[in-house]
Amino acid sequence: MSAKNYANPGPLGLCGFALTTWLLSLINGGVFDTNNLGFVLGMAFAFGGSAQMIAGMFEFKKGNTFGFTAFISYGAFWWSWALITVFFKGNAEPAFIGWYLTVWGTFTFMMFLATFSKPKALQAIFFFLTLTFYALAYGDATANHTIVNVGGYLGLITALCAFYLAAAEMINESYGRTVLPIGDKK
Repeated sequence: MSAKNYANPGPLGLCGFALTTWLLSLINGGVFDTNNLGFVLGMAFAFGGSAQMIAGMFEFKKGNTFGFTAFISYGAFWWSWALITVFFKGNAEPAFIGWYLTVWGTFTFMMFLATFSKPKALQAIFFFLTLTFYALAYGDATANHTIVNVGGYLGLITALCAFYLAAAEMINESYGRTVLPIGDKK
């Protein structure tokens, strides 16, 4: 069976990322309080973490280094975030949380640079995710809740971008033509 006969794992990974990011961003944005973190933890382990890693392994099978790296890495991010949240329960030093988010922001910036040869919709996800991580890093490190809220709203934009690309990939494939444009590179 050739790789072109396999299902596209991208929408699964993008939806796992988008749904989990959306829920945590509602809390970071101040729409809901941290009493709802249990829901995010469940999503982080099951969909944000595990489903993205599964999608990443199928991207590996297709030979897509970018998709493999992105989905495995952000799946691992969600697992690490959930484990840290469970084990530290808010007792970590704010500066260290800031560094944790900064290194993820830096990794995401590297991934963003790799999107310049890819569709604009994918570029948008990594652009806004980079901003999200850096805003959350600064906000958490300085205990500035206003900046954390900004990071939350940037996370909502990021999630919407990921939802859009997932929908476009599924709908365009289903119809065999471009229904939702993604800004393909020529």
